[in-house]
Amino acid sequence: MFYALATGKIDTGDIEFIHELQDIETLNRRALAAELEVTAVSIHAYAYLSDKYALLPHGASMGEGYGPRLVARKAYSRADLDNVVVAVPGTLTSAYLALKLYAPNVQTVVVPFDEILERVAAGEFEMGLLIHEGQLTYMDAGLHLVVDLGEWWASETGGLPLPLGGNAIRRDLGPDVIKRASRMLRDSIAYGLEHRTDALVHAESYGRGLDRAQTDEFVGMYVNQRTLDYGPEGRKAVQLFLDRGYEAGVIPHRVTVDFVED
Repeated sequence: MFYALATGKIDTGDIEFIHELQDIETLNRRALAAELEVTAVSIHAYAYLSDKYALLPHGASMGEGYGPRLVARKAYSRADLDNVVVAVPGTLTSAYLALKLYAPNVQTVVVPFDEILERVAAGEFEMGLLIHEGQLTYMDAGLHLVVDLGEWWASETGGLPLPLGGNAIRRDLGPDVIKRASRMLRDSIAYGLEHRTDALVHAESYGRGLDRAQTDEFVGMYVNQRTLDYGPEGRKAVQLFLDRGYEAGVIPHRVTVDFVED
């Protein structure tokens, strides 16, 4: 998404973008403290940030019939989830909210997202919730799929995509800066999609154990035309996801999502 901005392909005028690469749960927590002017956030986390941040209309990562995967060293049924502990990448992640909607009584423990696969394979945890490249490679570690939460969500909602991540911008920047920054960020996403090969080379340096074909597949799953604009279905899915979270008692208050309008 940010290849073009990070490599100076876009003229940003008097706005300077300083890039910080961190895992999503760290970014969620930093956004809670309003440390960052623009940040990737989990859609779940946005429920706690909406007073300080607006969602940009672009930058979405959505699972189109796929999403975070719950894996284990042996087969489990949905009913078994009441009696196991699942390693999750953070309680503000959208994966966590989706898991709690799927299995309300499941017990969880927070583990760094890039350690979950290996620690489940080693027997430290019975199950793990994968949000990274392990979604494509868990079988290589001898793990079994318990449920794909994006597939489950689609079956529950008549085919809506599962909202996972978005880009948020701090409201106190003011409408002029917000709109200008928004256009630049969208231009960066569009440039990356139009110059996919070069952008993939850039992204590949941040991959963990994926070859070129797997990197291409993983990026394609979560950075695509939906990333340029949520579209009516995507916006509907975001609101429904947060509504379901509130109705299930995971989110303590109702959230009305508003998007920056270009």
